[in-house]
Amino acid sequence: MTTLKQHEAGVLVAELAREHNVSSALIYQWHSKFGGMDASMMKRLKELEVEVRL
Repeated sequence: MTTLKQHEAGVLVAELAREHNVSSALIYQWHSKFGGMDASMMKRLKELEVEVRL
């Protein structure tokens, strides 16, 4: 289960941050950027970000 899916399932952010060795702020950033997306949508977003940089 991904970090965001765990968060949506009710796991506390502090617990996730400790488990995945990241900051709580990073989890909130991920949530604001990727919350509600499935894997294919995240992949497409990353592809578009690469295209914009070119």
